[in-house]
Amino acid sequence: MNRGKFLAIGFVIMSFNSLYQYSWNALEPLLITGFKASVVQVALGFALFSIFSSLFQPVGGHFADNNGPRKVGIIASVLSALGFLGTYASHSIYYFYVFWSMGSAGEGILYGIAANMAMKWFRDKMGVATGIVSMGFGLGSAIANPFISMAPNYKVVTLVIGLVEVAVLPVLLWLSEYPTRLTGQSPGQVILTGRFWLIYVSFVGAVVPLAVASSELPIVGKGLPQWELVALVSILPLLSGGMRPFFGFVADKLGILRTTLVLNALLTIGATLLWAGQVAASILLIGFAGGSMITLYFNVAGEVFGTRFSTVNSGILYTGKALGGILGSFVFALIYTISTTWAMLFNITLALIGVLALLPVLLMIRNTIKTEAR
Repeated sequence: MNRGKFLAIGFVIMSFNSLYQYSWNALEPLLITGFKASVVQVALGFALFSIFSSLFQPVGGHFADNNGPRKVGIIASVLSALGFLGTYASHSIYYFYVFWSMGSAGEGILYGIAANMAMKWFRDKMGVATGIVSMGFGLGSAIANPFISMAPNYKVVTLVIGLVEVAVLPVLLWLSEYPTRLTGQSPGQVILTGRFWLIYVSFVGAVVPLAVASSELPIVGKGLPQWELVALVSILPLLSGGMRPFFGFVADKLGILRTTLVLNALLTIGATLLWAGQVAASILLIGFAGGSMITLYFNVAGEVFGTRFSTVNSGILYTGKALGGILGSFVFALIYTISTTWAMLFNITLALIGVLALLPVLLMIRNTIKTEAR
């Protein structure tokens, strides 16, 4: 079987998925104007995306790992399209919350399926394969964001995206499948290990600076010229998606855990630059490291716990993105309204936790390898 086709399918799925996260900065001003809502009210939409995307990923992963990705993937693709079409039809921000949450649930399931098709079919080149697929989770938004920024209102944007999604995604999911004869630990075994929870805490912390950059750029960059702000909104997903194959290749050579640790350190530096008022440099560095970091945590779970149940195991881990997304969007925005300094320190502290919590896992893996060698 030509396993390369699954990389192409996953890449296109990820390109549509990216619109929920990396097009948020472009879409947010249109939503604020269209719904006549405050920044905090609209920021809640991004928090809901983080929650529902993350919580439904292990649910979809359970069905995908046990029954294959096709049926649950088609249902998820319809939900994803409904998130945009429902937003188009929404007459108040409360209807938007409902439809955006439904679409986010579909997006989360699709993300897990697309990433794990790469992990399961390319266990020999897990890092670069997952990087190629998840490159779409950035490039799709990089293409769409300039058009979204020029749109007169959110209704035009959400109608077009919703119609294209409902026409394309179900067909791609119909063509999707997983390989057989895989090995790995079950979710019940995984969540009882201390190693998993260290990885989880690290993931939550590392997600925060990326969530701040993805959802709060119009706020933290409010002093920038409009052209620079629009450029950063487009460059962030381009870097986030475009660097994933590169860091996947590096991870296959250097080691997945080591590479993830380096990326977390870069995110901490990026958060510090934001505190120092270097908004452009901060966003560029976070974009450079952030998207690849998300992908490599999937690989960390696959490498440490195996690929048989990787869709649900990485899905459980991915719920940390919900917590990190809330902390980096709604909570950050709330703290920012009280004190800019405290918000920036909050961002840096969580990023640093991302580094410190992963260090013991790397040491555990080294000790395990040494013990097995003896």
